[in-house]
Amino acid sequence: MSRLPDSTGREELVRLLVATGQADRGAFASLYVATSAKLFGICLRICGERQAAEDVLQEVYATVWRRADGYEPGRGSPIAWLGAIARNRAIDRRRALGLRPAASIEAVAEPVDEAPLASDLLLMAEEERRLLACIDQLTTDQRGAIRTAFFDGLTYAELAVRSGVPLGTAKSWIRRGLISLRGCLDGDA
Repeated sequence: MSRLPDSTGREELVRLLVATGQADRGAFASLYVATSAKLFGICLRICGERQAAEDVLQEVYATVWRRADGYEPGRGSPIAWLGAIARNRAIDRRRALGLRPAASIEAVAEPVDEAPLASDLLLMAEEERRLLACIDQLTTDQRGAIRTAFFDGLTYAELAVRSGVPLGTAKSWIRRGLISLRGCLDGDA
């Protein structure tokens, strides 16, 4: 699922939902702008067709307008609450039309607040720093081959042609480079 824009974080969504529960039309409009793309995606995934998803999305926001005063911030994230409404409305629409789901309804995951925790961001930055340091320790040929194959998506054959070397040499650079990377990342090098 795509993330909400950084300018509309969890706290802001909570504030907008609470204000919507107090019949604040401006907050409701802002809530719609901040969440409609994500909720439309949920509806479209379950309904399988754009027109049905648009109709369901309209029902979702009518429900949100009526029930926002029942949202309890301490019980869950606002996007999970909104997503559950969208999911349930879309499922109800499919059932009412007697349509078979495109995918198992149970397979459609409950929406979650996808914003990473600050501690997770720090760990990812540290892992990235370690990986880049290990890549810098490879030979020039290994480093170039790995970056080209994995970051640019070239096949071994395309890499060999681009580098002007036999296929076996290109494969060797990548194999030896990956072994060296594994050793470095495991702390053996």
